[in-house]
Amino acid sequence: MVAANMVANMKLRARLKADAASGAVTEVKLLISHVMETGRRKDDLNQLIPAHFIQLLTATLNGKPVLEAQWGTGVAKNPYLTFHVKGAKLGDIINVTWHDNLGQTESAEVAVVQELTP
Repeated sequence: MVAANMVANMKLRARLKADAASGAVTEVKLLISHVMETGRRKDDLNQLIPAHFIQLLTATLNGKPVLEAQWGTGVAKNPYLTFHVKGAKLGDIINVTWHDNLGQTESAEVAVVQELTP
């Protein structure tokens, strides 16, 4: 569910990297389009803009939780997040879901792919 005045989407990718010290690690990168309003900023008419921010972000690997982040008003507009997951294999599914303070939510999923070598 997305408000009509807010274009929200997520760009998500998961790439399996070879790490000599710890084995295979999957790097997940996520870009979220979200206004992330604090509730303290004023508009051109000197009216407070209501708070609208992501409160909870979760990530799963094949349905099992691997990340839970509780966010607040200190996170910037259009947040970018990178995190690493051990134990993923090619083709595994990473799902990311966020929930905001207005009850809106969005999910995206991606299959783990091999990192391209230069």
